[in-house]
Amino acid sequence: MRRSRRWIDAVVARVARDDGSAAIEFITVGMLLLVPTVYLVIALSSIQSASFAVEGAVRHAARVFVQAETVAQGQAAASRAVAVTLADYGLDADDAQVVITCRPNPADCLTRRGYVTITITTVAPLPFFPAVLDADIPPGVPIDAVATEQVSRFAGS
Repeated sequence: MRRSRRWIDAVVARVARDDGSAAIEFITVGMLLLVPTVYLVIALSSIQSASFAVEGAVRHAARVFVQAETVAQGQAAASRAVAVTLADYGLDADDAQVVITCRPNPADCLTRRGYVTITITTVAPLPFFPAVLDADIPPGVPIDAVATEQVSRFAGS
């Protein structure tokens, strides 16, 4: 009985030893937790940047549209505003969808005291996402923003 007890104690002592394994455990667990956390921070930064870009672009586009003298000039100014603002944040303006609606008169967007609403929708790209996947959904997060501005009551005078 005594001999078997010593043998069990020796086996348990050998198994319980962890000489030098703390560094390996720390590196392994650290990498398993660090890599996804860093990717999450980078992805959220990309989404937040795209959100700022779209919100700034739509607000600026609505402001320049209502200050234009004609609808064609307003559309051109809004298009330039969207392109410049999105380019400042590293997004492609060709990927953005811009919709301009007017009320109370949809045929004439620059009616005095009328409202111009601009909606921009784009996709915030996810970093390091492989482009080889042929999916119907774009590799990113859809972002949209809406801004409404009122045409001045002194417009056209």
